[in-house]
Amino acid sequence: MASSGGRCDSSLLRGRRHPDGSKVPCEDGRVTWFETPDDAASRLERTGYLADPGLATTAFLAGRLEKPLLVEGPAGVGKTELAKAVACAADAELVRLQCYEGLDEARALYEWNYKKQLLRIQASGGEESWGETHDDIFTEEFLLTRPLLTAIRRDQPTVLLVDEVDKTDVEVEGLLLEVLSDSQVTIPELGTVAAVRRPYVVLTSNASRELSEALKRRCLYLHLDYPDADRERAIVAGQVPDLDRRIVERLVDTVGRLRDLDLKKAPSIAESVDWARTLVALQVRTLDDDAITRTLGAVLKHASDTERAVKELGLGS
Repeated sequence: MASSGGRCDSSLLRGRRHPDGSKVPCEDGRVTWFETPDDAASRLERTGYLADPGLATTAFLAGRLEKPLLVEGPAGVGKTELAKAVACAADAELVRLQCYEGLDEARALYEWNYKKQLLRIQASGGEESWGETHDDIFTEEFLLTRPLLTAIRRDQPTVLLVDEVDKTDVEVEGLLLEVLSDSQVTIPELGTVAAVRRPYVVLTSNASRELSEALKRRCLYLHLDYPDADRERAIVAGQVPDLDRRIVERLVDTVGRLRDLDLKKAPSIAESVDWARTLVALQVRTLDDDAITRTLGAVLKHASDTERAVKELGLGS
C-alpha cells in the first residue's frame, strides 16, 4: 500500500546516469526506470510514497518489461499518486489524461486546428489544387496534440497517466490499444507516429465498470486497497509529523471503524491525512469523542454518513 502526497526534488532521485546527465539504459538498450524491486521501493519512499513489496515489484516490472500498468482499487488509495511518484523518482515528465464520460479522440489523441486551416485556405485565394491545399494544411503546423500523442512524441523520459479510465465510454478504450500495444499513434493525414522512447504508462480505475479484456491483456495489473493499520499509521505520521503519536493511533483506529460501516463513501488514505492536518490546524491535543464529532467533515462527505457514524460509533451519547 502507499501514501498519498509526496515530496519531489532532485536530491530524491537515484537513477544511474552518464556524466552528461542522460539515463543509463539496460543492456538491451532500454531506459532503466528502476534497477530492482528494492530500488523501486527505496526511491518511491524518498518521494513520500510508501510501497509494499508487491507494489514495488510491479512498478519495477512495468518499467523493465515496458508494459502499461493498470492500477485498480477504491478512490483515494494512492493510484494517481503512484504515477506521480514514479515520475518524481525517475526524474521524468508527467503527462496526464484525465478521463471522463464523453471523452473523445480530439481530447485524448489530437485534433486539427480547423480555424487556422481555414484561414490558410482563404489566404491562398483558391489558386491551389485540393491536393496542394491538403498537403499544405495537414502538417505539423496545424496539429494540436493531446495527452496521448504528446507522451508518444516526447524524446525525454515520460510517465503517461491515464487517470480513471473506467469513467470513459467503452469506445475510448479502442483509442488506447494502439498506444498500449505498440507505443504509437496513427494519424491518417500524416501516417504513424512511433515513440522514440516508450513512456512509462499508468492507467488507474476505480472499478466503476468492467474494463475490456483487450485493454487488460496489454497491461500488468495491480490492485490497491486500504492499508492495514500499521501502514496507515506510518503514512499519516510521515505526511503529518507534527501530530502526536497517540492521536495518530486513535485517528487510524477511528478511520478503520468508519470503513466497516455501510457508508456512501468510505474515508480514503488522503482523507485520513486531511483529518490529521485538520487536527494540527485546530491544535487538538486529545482526539476524544467531541473532537471526532466536530471534525468528521474532514473525512466524511455525506450528511447521511456523518449521521450514521455518530450513531454507530456512539459519539452522540
